[in-house]
Amino acid sequence: MLFRNHYYFVFLFAVFGVSAANAGIGQALTLQEAESLALATDPGSKRFQSLARALQEKSVADAQLPDPKLRFGLMNFPVDTFNRDQEPMTQIQLGVQQMFPRGDSLDIKAQRSLIDARTHEHRAQNRERMLTKQVRLKWLELYYWLRADEVIKQNRGLFQQLLEVTQYHYGSGRRNQQDVIRAQLELSRLDDRLIDIKTRQEKVGAELAVLIGREPQSVLLPDELPLLADDFDPEQLQAGLNTHPRILVAQSQVEVGQQNVALAREAYKPGWMLGATYGIRDGNNPNGSERADFFSLGVTVDVPLFREKRQDRRLKASQYKLGASKQMLDQQYLELRQMLDKEYADWKRLHQRHLFYQDTLIPQAQQNSEATLFAYQNDRTDFPALMRARITELDTLLKSIRINVNRVKAQARVLYISGDEQ
Repeated sequence: MLFRNHYYFVFLFAVFGVSAANAGIGQALTLQEAESLALATDPGSKRFQSLARALQEKSVADAQLPDPKLRFGLMNFPVDTFNRDQEPMTQIQLGVQQMFPRGDSLDIKAQRSLIDARTHEHRAQNRERMLTKQVRLKWLELYYWLRADEVIKQNRGLFQQLLEVTQYHYGSGRRNQQDVIRAQLELSRLDDRLIDIKTRQEKVGAELAVLIGREPQSVLLPDELPLLADDFDPEQLQAGLNTHPRILVAQSQVEVGQQNVALAREAYKPGWMLGATYGIRDGNNPNGSERADFFSLGVTVDVPLFREKRQDRRLKASQYKLGASKQMLDQQYLELRQMLDKEYADWKRLHQRHLFYQDTLIPQAQQNSEATLFAYQNDRTDFPALMRARITELDTLLKSIRINVNRVKAQARVLYISGDEQ
């Protein structure tokens, strides 16, 4: 009866998360809080957002005409006297020039900068999704090792009781020394597993602490395992691929390529420069009248006559780059589709195994352990069989927790691809 009551305590502990270790130590860090801390302290997404704002500002500047050029000149000064009124063509010239770029190239450049800004916004979104997935996986992995530590510690008490029973029976002559040695061995193996589990706890806890910006010693987790999604609709999962940030980044790159092609086509159009000059003259004409000032107006036009080696080549280059961007978009979609199919299949199988363990394997392991104990108490089986039954029961319990944690991990991976709104 002692062993049976102990089993029920361990079973309820593993299934419902009765965490004695965390009680009274400090406030537990929920998965949602860990995600918020990681996103708030992550410099990667902030960097992409800053780049996006920089390009938004740049787009305004790209739409403006080039700055006008002011010109000042001294024209036709006589070198013998440098007298301003000696010669009729001597002038002090003031001028201004304004460049007008080809066609709609300014608007195209401004639009390209805005698209580049959206690209960085999408990269920031993907960074946030990636970080959220990483935090979830680390949090869940730490959750497993904490639960495994508690389960084994509870079972260690049971194995300690088995050792005491065998020692008592050996002392009374009912059992041989081999049973005592076997009980001591299994107890030592549990201690070794606890050391290994503690090592894994510290490693995963340190990795999670780095992501959330906390000291590893301060990371405590709640007892209950969170469920990220109740179920998945395959059609909605497929639809979510179209809004994945990686797809949106690739689409933005295609749009940038289209703007580059349009800009290359604008190079076939002429560029204009308008210039005006005012010349100031001193002195008098031969008839005694004052010399008139001069005003000049000129237009400079770029004429793309030799296009084969310049404009044609740049247009073809931009078209090839656009084609490469479209191929990258197709590649990103195929990669995400393959990832989604794999992770969704893993989630379905893990969900089935989780239910199978809860409904079948754990009850069977319990029945086998209880039956073996009853047989051992009535001298109908040996001690190694009892130990195998207890170890199988413990391993089945730990495997059930691992499968349940891996099931939620698979949910995290699916949600990275399809989005939490699914």
